[in-house]
Amino acid sequence: MPALIMFRSLTYAQRAARSLQRQGIPADITKAPQGTTDKGCTYCVRVADQRLSSSLNALRNEGIEHGRILQQSGSEYREVRL
Repeated sequence: MPALIMFRSLTYAQRAARSLQRQGIPADITKAPQGTTDKGCTYCVRVADQRLSSSLNALRNEGIEHGRILQQSGSEYREVRL
């Protein structure tokens, strides 16, 4: 199942996805699933669960801030604390 890394805008999500892709980590951008945020336009970068830790390290090294991290379980999402 994929992990979703939340960002406050499309621009930040695009920057994060490009950074991850440059480092060989497959990532794609999607809108935040309904019910996962109470803020307006929130976008996510979707990465494989196995790549979540390396994705977060890569973003940290690039100085790219992110919001919550969600993991999909069936049709529901749960927040992950790392």
